[in-house]
Amino acid sequence: MLNSIVLKAAGIAAAITLTTVTAASATQAPAPHVTEGAAAVVTLRYDDSRAGGWEAAIAAGVASWNSNVDNVKLVEAAPGARAEIQIVATNGWPQATLGPVRPGGQVRVELGSQAVTQGHDKTRIAAHEIGHSLGLPDTKPGPCSQLMSGSSAGTSCRNSVPNATEQSRVESFYANGLASRTPADGRILVKSCMESSRSVAFKFPCHPYPDLLV
Repeated sequence: MLNSIVLKAAGIAAAITLTTVTAASATQAPAPHVTEGAAAVVTLRYDDSRAGGWEAAIAAGVASWNSNVDNVKLVEAAPGARAEIQIVATNGWPQATLGPVRPGGQVRVELGSQAVTQGHDKTRIAAHEIGHSLGLPDTKPGPCSQLMSGSSAGTSCRNSVPNATEQSRVESFYANGLASRTPADGRILVKSCMESSRSVAFKFPCHPYPDLLV
């Protein structure tokens, strides 16, 4: 009889212990689950504090890229903060360092007034040069529907929106939250045959105001 009581008590105690452990396990929050394939957004800062006269065009160009790519977001850097994309205004031809720039890296965009004097649209110029920073080379000559056709589309072209192919290429460069292509250190894409001829011998056909590697 005594043994029966002891065994019954032990069984009850074990049941209580098991219930307590189960309850404790149930109250623990599960580890966060990251959905495979979810797009990680890369934030890149730009500084246009030295691009006087181009502010509206830059804002419109930035808005165009932010509206058309999903995994890259361009934001204006806070005063004094380091920016990945340095944008300056010059009296020459537009030019830019070829990216894709990585977070913490740095590229330079020069928005030159000579192209504006020739009649090219400022917003298209800004969006085009930012496209270089994001890793896109030129597609010249090309139609107005291609942002990276640049000046070869003519002065009547006002398109500042990357097409589906250009959008897809930029998103592939920044897939999984990182630029997947090594930046082209020190290479500058220059807008003018005349400007480029001072420092390089042409290796490619020279269209009016093309971007050339120097």
